[in-house]
Parts: sequence; C-alpha cells; structure tokens
Amino acid sequence: MGNSAYVPPVKESIIYPTFEAEQGSLAGKAYAVTGCTTGTGLVVAKLFAKKGAARVFLLNRPSPRAEAALAAVQAVAAEECIVTHVDCDLADFDSVRQAAAQVAAETKESGLDVLANNAGVMALADRATKDGYDIQMQTNHLSHFLLTRELHPALQKAVELRGEARIVNHSSFARNGPPGTKLTAENCKLYLGKNGGDLGGDGASMICGGARWVRYAYTKLANVCFTLALHDKLGDSGVKALCAAPGLVATELQATTARDGGMGSGTWFMRWSQSPEDGAVPLLHCCLSSAVSSGELWEPKGVTGPPVLKDPLEKVCLEADRDALWAASEAAVGEWDLDL
Repeated sequence: MGNSAYVPPVKESIIYPTFEAEQGSLAGKAYAVTGCTTGTGLVVAKLFAKKGAARVFLLNRPSPRAEAALAAVQAVAAEECIVTHVDCDLADFDSVRQAAAQVAAETKESGLDVLANNAGVMALADRATKDGYDIQMQTNHLSHFLLTRELHPALQKAVELRGEARIVNHSSFARNGPPGTKLTAENCKLYLGKNGGDLGGDGASMICGGARWVRYAYTKLANVCFTLALHDKLGDSGVKALCAAPGLVATELQATTARDGGMGSGTWFMRWSQSPEDGAVPLLHCCLSSAVSSGELWEPKGVTGPPVLKDPLEKVCLEADRDALWAASEAAVGEWDLDL
C-alpha cells in the first residue's frame, strides 16, 4: 500500500550557495535538462537560466507541475535567456522522439552544449510501459539512450562552434545494488528487454533486496555503463560523457515512490538527506566544471556533501558489460553506430 502522507524533509542548503556564486556566464550556450519540474533538475535548469544561457530546454511531461517549473525558471532567467518547455514523456518512445526532434530543430544552427539526462523514477511497481519495457528501465535509461542518440548531431554542432559539448547522466549509489548486480549479457536481455511487468514483483524492502529496488539498481548501473560506453565510442570527438550521483537528497522522488508503495519503512533514513540544491551540485559540476574529464563519475564522498571523483568506473562495468548494454539498448530503440 502506498504512503500518500509522506512529505520530504526541508533541508538547509550548505554547499550550493557558494557553488552558484562561483559560476561564470553561460552566454551563447544551450542546455537541455530532463525531469526538471522539481528537485535537482529544477535547480539545474534555474542555474543555467540565471547564468545567462542562450537557451534552456525543459524536457518534462505536460502537467501543471511542468507549467509551474517553466514559470519558475523564466522568473530567474537572465534577460537574454530563452526558456522553452518541451513535452517529453520518458515512458513513451514516441514522445521522446518528438521531443528530440523539437530540440534538434531549435539547435540546428547553434548546437547543444549540454544534455543533462537527469530524470528518473525509483522503486516503482513491476509494470510495463506502452512500449513493453520496465517502467524504471525505460524512464531512467532506455529513453535517455534514445534521446542522446537523436541529439548527438546537435552536440557535435556545439563542438564545431565552441570546442566541446557534454552528455551528463544521473546515477545513484543504489547502482551497487545487492550482491550479483552486474550488467552481464544475460541480465541486459532480462532487465532491458521487453519484460516489463514480469521482473520479480513488488517487494519493497531496501535492506532485503526487494524486487522494486533491484530493478532500480539495474537502471542506475545502466547510467554508469552507458556513460563509459559513450566515453569509449566518442573518443576525441569533443563530446564528453560524464556521470553524476546526488547522494541522499530530499525531493519529490521519494514522495512518488512512497505513494507507489516502494519506500516500505525506509522513509526514516531521509533524516540524513540534503537539500535539492546541494544534491544538484554533482550534476552541475559535471555540466560546467573545467576540472572534469570524459568517463568520470562525481558524487559525494558519503551520502551528502560536495562531489568527489570516484574510483574508475571500469570496476563496476566491464567492457563486455558495456557492449551488452549497448546491444540491448539498440534492440529497444534502434541502431546507433557511434564508432567515430
């Protein structure tokens, strides 16, 4: 049974104010962010707009929350910044293709500097999307694979004009999952295949490896492996692939999970969480910092705090795993020949 009464705790921002103050102008650049109605995504979009980006695209499902987010970002945007809502339902491949086509058309001449694949759902029930895939895997990885493929030409255009572009995927420490969480070829076929609604049921225990959380772990591991695969394939093209993880953040993500019955008794640990602003810093660091390199993962050292560079990602995603992930992703959304 879902918990509709859960409300995320309000946390004071500790590291974000200084981070924001240190950021320079983003004039002339274009940014696209998925899942930015609330939480870390909204913080990220606001900073891009506030710092004077030429374009900020908000890729959200159409809803009153999306309308409110658009107004909130426009309210803080620099005068020269154009903020655009783009209808994008990550649980629907057709919607993602339409969203990508809109962003691609509007950045054809200017390019897209950063694609922040921020959106995600967590520990939802075992159900399929209209396309037949697990709701978590399609939302968190497969649709971002599709979106990134479709927007790669716009990213390369930014490289031509300004020297570099970035793809930043948003993972989680949940990627570690229970023992045996590996994206082997067999597991890729299972969790990335058309098996939505038939992937273990609705067990909600985080501690005992409930099926909701196992599926979530695989999506977050997919974010890491996708980043590494992109890094391998993009080479010296000028498009960097990075991964961030926010730590423990008090956002609507947990509230949505609680309403869906996925939090169990786990809301107690949110007392140690941080604000959405502080949780957005690792993602923003990967989007904006000159001190990052392609193929890196940045996240707090503990569950909160400033981002630090984590151990090489190869430890959690072997080359064979990356190849299996790529093949399974192509099987879902179509071929992407990115060997440049």
